[in-house]
Amino acid sequence: MDYNFNLASNKRDEVSLDSFKGKKLVLYFYPKDNTSGCTIEAQEFTELYKNFQDLNTEIVGVSRDSKKSHDNFSNKYDIPYELLIDKDRELADQYGILKEAKMYGKDVIKTIRSTLVFDEDSNLIKEFRDVKAPGHAKEVLDFIKSLEA
Repeated sequence: MDYNFNLASNKRDEVSLDSFKGKKLVLYFYPKDNTSGCTIEAQEFTELYKNFQDLNTEIVGVSRDSKKSHDNFSNKYDIPYELLIDKDRELADQYGILKEAKMYGKDVIKTIRSTLVFDEDSNLIKEFRDVKAPGHAKEVLDFIKSLEA
């Protein structure tokens, strides 16, 4: 499977998997800016950001929200890392993060909260699928720490 991508973020016009070569990458997918679970997850990754950086690891969030929405979310919660704009959910689809569901009696396609971890050579080394937001950032940090042991 080809894991490469090329998307804009709230900080740059073009971000790809290769942009992070030489560092580990935590790529987390979340449904929507400024919702309760997504805010918890973003705040926890923000709180642990320096710990991740100390382990040569970058964090990037991904949702279908616009640059304006990402900017507002990032500014409101002092999020130090990039948020990718996956407007048409092509990256989420590519990584198998979407799922059919029913919401208010209607068929919808939902983004399943998931995190992918890549090594310094852009190889996928861990997948966390259908996770709960509280405590997830710490779970990912613990996995990164285990690689150093």
